[in-house]
Amino acid sequence: MSNYMQESIQYKWRVVDIAVASVIGVVSSIVYWVAAVGYSVPWTALESVLPGFGGFMNGLWLFAAPLAAVIVRKPGAALYAEMLAAILELTLGNLWGVDTILIALVQGLFAEIVFAIMRYKVWNVTTVVLSGAVSGIGCWGYTFFTHLSGMEIMGAYGIMYLISTMISGAIVAGALMWYLYVAVAKTGALDAFASGRIVRGLA
Repeated sequence: MSNYMQESIQYKWRVVDIAVASVIGVVSSIVYWVAAVGYSVPWTALESVLPGFGGFMNGLWLFAAPLAAVIVRKPGAALYAEMLAAILELTLGNLWGVDTILIALVQGLFAEIVFAIMRYKVWNVTTVVLSGAVSGIGCWGYTFFTHLSGMEIMGAYGIMYLISTMISGAIVAGALMWYLYVAVAKTGALDAFASGRIVRGLA
């Protein structure tokens, strides 16, 4: 079964919702920090293949939002997890300083947009993949308008960077997070959530 949908949504956050979204944020922050420490060599290698290919790295900083959203299924879950991950990554120390928080805000909001358009009722692999890709658009836009504004945004580099970032978001933050969610749900660890019970046929 490739799709798991929930037809209704409860907007009130429970303690378990906050706890799990927080765990996702904490774990993601560690991955984000490791990616930030080690990004230079693969980024340079990708850019040497074709300018703009560095965007394929960006999915490594986008996945907290779609993962939290598809599990918790509450408005704001995507934004909360992405922001928490960024705050903790900044606390650990990275090269980008306060920009870490600002770009996370944009990425989290863009990831949230997809679920909001679906009125927080459609929960399937397509929606999660779209969320990852759209979060990538936010990442691309923030990067260009704040750091690369001197380059032609819709020139060859800008277009390639956008495409590679969207693909990375769709695969890493979208598809991989969907299958991670399903795998974890099948263990029974998410039975406190409708998202977990649906996967196990308990809803």
